[in-house]
Order: sequence, then C-alpha cells, then structure tokens
Amino acid sequence: MRARTAATALVLLAAIAGGPARAADHPAAPAPASPAPAETAPAPPAAGSGTVAGDETRARTPDDTSLDAPDPVPAAGLPPPATAALPPGTRSGVEIYQRFREGLAEPACPPDASSRWRAHFSDAPARLASPASDVLPLFGYVVDRLRESHLPTEFALIPFVESGFRPGARSAQGPAGLWQFIALTARNHKVPVQAGYDGRLSPVDSTEAAVRYLKTLHGMFAGDWRLAAMAYNAGEYRLLGALRRAGQRPAAADPASLPMPAVTHAYVRKLHALACLLGEAEEREGWLQALDRPVPVLTMAEVPTAIRSLDALARRHGADPVQLRRLNPVFADGRLARPGGRARVLLPAAPAASLLAAHPPAPAPVPRLAEDDFSDAMADASAHVEAMPRHHVVVRGDSPWRIANRYDVRLDELLERNGLDAGAVLRPGMVLAIDGEPAPEDAAGVAE
Repeated sequence: MRARTAATALVLLAAIAGGPARAADHPAAPAPASPAPAETAPAPPAAGSGTVAGDETRARTPDDTSLDAPDPVPAAGLPPPATAALPPGTRSGVEIYQRFREGLAEPACPPDASSRWRAHFSDAPARLASPASDVLPLFGYVVDRLRESHLPTEFALIPFVESGFRPGARSAQGPAGLWQFIALTARNHKVPVQAGYDGRLSPVDSTEAAVRYLKTLHGMFAGDWRLAAMAYNAGEYRLLGALRRAGQRPAAADPASLPMPAVTHAYVRKLHALACLLGEAEEREGWLQALDRPVPVLTMAEVPTAIRSLDALARRHGADPVQLRRLNPVFADGRLARPGGRARVLLPAAPAASLLAAHPPAPAPVPRLAEDDFSDAMADASAHVEAMPRHHVVVRGDSPWRIANRYDVRLDELLERNGLDAGAVLRPGMVLAIDGEPAPEDAAGVAE
C-alpha cells in the first residue's frame, strides 16, 4: 500500500510539474508484460453442479504474474476506465465491474468468509478478465437487467454458480441454460419450452424470467437478498415453512439459523464467496487492467421475419456469426423461429442499432372501442361519478307544477324541499333546489 501511495504521489507531482509521468521517472517499475498465450483448460464440470465451468480456452489465471502492471491504482475507490476511445456499442469492462460493486447488498467480506467456496470458484476472476470468453459481456448484460429492476447484484453471480455463465449449458439432471431452469419452472415463468425451441437456452428469455422471479422473491422476503437466494434455490414455500417453524419473520430473520437443507445454506455462501473473490481480485492492479478493454454491450433485438437465420442477420448488420451462435444457443441450427412472435436475439449493441434502423418497429395500434363497448364504458364511468345536485333558475311563466314535470320529480317534494306551499308565486330569478339543498335566500319571500 505504501509503494502504491508513493507511486501515485510521483504521478501527481509529474502532472503538477507540467508533464505526464514517464517510464524514466520510475526506473524501478517493470515494463508491462505481454499477454500470456492461451492454454487449454480442463473439461468443464457438469452444469448445475455449482462449479464455475471453464471455457475451452482461457488466457490467464488469477495468479499469473503476467497480469501485474506498474501503473498504480488510486487507493480511494476504483479507477475510472482508462480506455481512450471506445468503439461504438462498447464499454470498458471496468465500468461493468463498477456497476456490479455499486449494486451489492453486502459488500463487506470478513477475512474468513466462505474460504471453501473461495477456493472452489478461484478461477472466476480470470474468466471475467479473459478476452477469449463471453463471460464479461454476459455478466454485464445480467448486471444491467438487475440494476434496472433495483435488485442486488449478488444475483448476477447465480449464473456463475449454476452454469459457469454458459448460455448453452445442460445438466444431466434436466436443468438448462444460464440460470439452469428445469422445464416445469421455465414454463411456470412464461419461458416457452417445446420441440424446436427451448427458451431456457435463450439468454434473453431466461434472464427476463429469472429477474422477474427474483424481484418477486426479493419483495416477498422483505428485501433480504439471502432469503431471496435461498428461495430461488429451494422454493419460496419451503422457505416460508422454515420461517414459520423457526418463529421468524422475513423482516427480522436470521437466514443462517433457518431449518433449510445444507445445500441451500451453501448456495448463499457461494454467492457471497464469489463477490468477495472479485473484491480481492480488484486489489491486483493487473486484473483491473485486464478488465479495462472494449467490451460489447449486449442487447435484445427482435428480428423481422424476413431475416430467417443468424448468419443472414450477421451478414446484413455487421455481427460476428460465430459469436451470435455462442450467445444464442436456443437457435441450435441457426434458423430464427420463436413460438408466439418474432425471434428475439441477444447481440452486440452496434449490430442491434443497425437492425433497428433498417427495420424500425411498427407503431402499436390504438385500440378502438365498438359503439356498444363505448356505451358500456361510459355507463361504468358514470356509475362511479357522484351525481351533482340540480338547481333551476325561475323564469317568467314558470310554475311549481311545470318545473316538477320538467325534472321528473313529485310536486310535493319540490315544494317541501324549497319551503313553498301550494299557493306560492314564483318570481323570476329565484333558484329552486331540484335534488339538493335550497340556496340560502331562496325560501325567504318566495310567496307574495
């Protein structure tokens, strides 16, 4: 820390002196090393096992000294992304990581927190840092969806635990996709699963469903991310039963003490361990430098029916066809089809903007009410509006009988309401109450 502070001070002094810091100003600092060549990783474990599955290749491990760099990181907070000019439709990976850290519900990490699971997921930081992997752009996509829904970003680590952030992961036990839904759960959350289209393998469909479900759980369990994660793992009704047996309420619960399966308690520890691992990696300057690269912003786009394959989409709008297939394993044969509407594809923002410009969405039709529907709607609306009291201003020639007949009220009621007798003579300008109370001066001098 003292060395880092000293190096930072040198940079600041150089800036004050009127020029940027040069390598010669720091003779003891080593030059940054070139990235290490990719090496073959071991075969990934079965999806859904709780192990972060490795990519086919990865450039580095968290402990590679080649990631170390001489440039100091300011001690207070994360450094701003240093990438000078980012290509359109991209952002720095440091920005993704910053959004993740800002959204954590429990950023504190005790030194001995979940040491077992830290070791178990130790390759997660390296997989985020590897430019040969889709993990960082997918991680950014999930973080964005969670932040939009005001949910803790601990939930962005669920795909690490469930599938290793592989959209096409399948488990021998049945779950599939980033979030490892079983078919029944997927259908319950409006994800289509049928012959020719398994929406669990769509990062768009499955992430929408997962975020929607997590938002429900987060609200159901008083905003406690740990309880929501336990309910996601074991089911909300099982967790509600555990709370009842323990005599606890969600707002004041002690999740660690609840009578839940060991695997469910471990699920929370895994997520917290992953968050802590990334926080520790942040202390390694080389890791942040590895993140600070242009990363495509992934977005969902509806594809018009005129474009029938991923290859055609890539060709027309400047996308990488290989990457499109990796990101959208739901279209296994490359053909674009989705039950109930247009195909929805996850793709980088630049091709998505090109697609949107070429095929702008049609304006939503304005619903028209049939005449009968309009009459019914008006009747329903009028039934909820309190009737205003009616009054009548007397003109020459008016009589109590004529006024009562005009407003379809009984003559005796009209006379009684206004304090008149049968022989009263009405003067022009008098105000008679038809339904409500009479005006203050109406009853006075009504009879001549």
